[in-house]
Amino acid sequence: MYQQAQRGPLKGMNPRVTLVTFVVVAVSMIYGAFYTERLGYGLALMRTVFDPFLEWYYVLLVAFLLLFMVWLGTGRFKNVRLGSDFEQPEFTFFSWVAMLFAAGTGVGILFWSVAQPILQFQANPFITDAMSPDAARVAMRLTYFHWGLNGWAIFSFVALVLAYFAYRWKMPLTIRSGLKPLFGKRTDGMLGDAVDVLAVFGTVFGIATTLGLGVQQMNAGLGAVFGLPSSLALQLIVTAVIMSVATFSVVSGVKRGVRLLSEANFWLSIAVVVFMLLFGPTQYLIAITIESTGDYLQNLMGMTFHTNATRDDGWQAEWTVFFWGWWLAWSPFVGMFIARVSRGRTFREFVMGVLLVPTVITVVWIGLFGGTALYHELFGSGGIVAAVEADVATALFATIDAMGLGLLGQGVSAVLVLLIATYLITSANAGTLVINTILAGGDPEPPTAHRLLWGGLLGLLTAVLLMAGGLETLQAAVIMAALPFSVVIMLMVAGLLKALHRERYAARTGERAEAPREPWADLDDAGSHPVPVSDDETHKAH
Repeated sequence: MYQQAQRGPLKGMNPRVTLVTFVVVAVSMIYGAFYTERLGYGLALMRTVFDPFLEWYYVLLVAFLLLFMVWLGTGRFKNVRLGSDFEQPEFTFFSWVAMLFAAGTGVGILFWSVAQPILQFQANPFITDAMSPDAARVAMRLTYFHWGLNGWAIFSFVALVLAYFAYRWKMPLTIRSGLKPLFGKRTDGMLGDAVDVLAVFGTVFGIATTLGLGVQQMNAGLGAVFGLPSSLALQLIVTAVIMSVATFSVVSGVKRGVRLLSEANFWLSIAVVVFMLLFGPTQYLIAITIESTGDYLQNLMGMTFHTNATRDDGWQAEWTVFFWGWWLAWSPFVGMFIARVSRGRTFREFVMGVLLVPTVITVVWIGLFGGTALYHELFGSGGIVAAVEADVATALFATIDAMGLGLLGQGVSAVLVLLIATYLITSANAGTLVINTILAGGDPEPPTAHRLLWGGLLGLLTAVLLMAGGLETLQAAVIMAALPFSVVIMLMVAGLLKALHRERYAARTGERAEAPREPWADLDDAGSHPVPVSDDETHKAH
């Protein structure tokens, strides 16, 4: 491990990284608590200044990561294993996928699966006739884009780098290990400390943003089920309860607490999806999901490189910049967690699993929930657009209400509140574990006391951001927190490429397997079985 203290209150932790990160987070919380309006104004101003740059910078970075991950999963390194050559995966495929989805996008997709299609349905740069059937298809396409392959390319890249260096190079499971091929022993000192601080900084604000969105949605759900009003006080109470349960569960570790919770809300999610398919407009949902998926795949490259250069409507900054910033800020957390549960898988298994499986689940989820909301706006009684304009967090429950299921609808809303809570708990405890793993110099089992401490700090920071202005402040915080870590990601690309030059596990395309000879030569002279070139000689030739 990197520079773990052997005694004192910071025993088992990297003192410099822990103290610097604690001070930064504590100052942010104190400033936000006492100067709430200033914090909101300052974040909004920073976003205004940086948005024109981020509109093309984030787009280019995410486009590269998508293409890079496809190459890693299908190219000459596809059989490289995240571990020794014959190591088997630590978790079953089902447990692995459940943890990928629960820790990755569970909370976010619950919030945006209805809200984003409805908001895009009203206005976006790619439609001329708002709130029409064509606008519904485009709205679904854009939602798939922001929650599909591009975002998971970010998560999968960070996770693959961490897992590769941890399990194949036997290095500590932390961000700085990915820079070892570039900077050597300098990553053991101040340079590595700075990298880990940036990673924790982005992770803390990324988790706090997602928790804030989830808490607002839980508030809306409690209003739909129990008639409780939407208020900051209730949101703070929910935050305290969620973080208390999450901190307790993270102490039990990944194999028990996190795995069991992930599998539980995975099954609960399947039950909700089946319900929506059976009790919603089934034929329309199947049709719009298939059609929108084809539309998404057909326009994927165009959307991937879209920078809104010929328009000045703010759409790119409001949507794509926010979502790419959100995925980037969460990538140390989700990447570390995915790496933690992916030991023993090959590059091909890893890339296909992390890119495709969660994307397919996301497409189905958005197709059913977003499709139901759009159907009721197009062909039903409507009311969802008005509810979203009043409060974005109510979108999911307004859709259930529009289905007109009476007591059954209230029961489903109660289940969704429970599902949101379990996803919040899963995300919070996985995030707490990851933060402490980085602060402990890569130790996957950090001290329990520090897990408890950082669980409390995450809850407090979430509360401060909620008080500072809600959704807009949360969005600005995550975008700015992601910017410095994006530089680290580019260095990780270079570090991984340099390390892969040492791999001989996957032969290069076209590598010779036998000595060359002229096709017209007499086989009796040349030998009917040419002597193969040894692996060492072939490797030297390249």
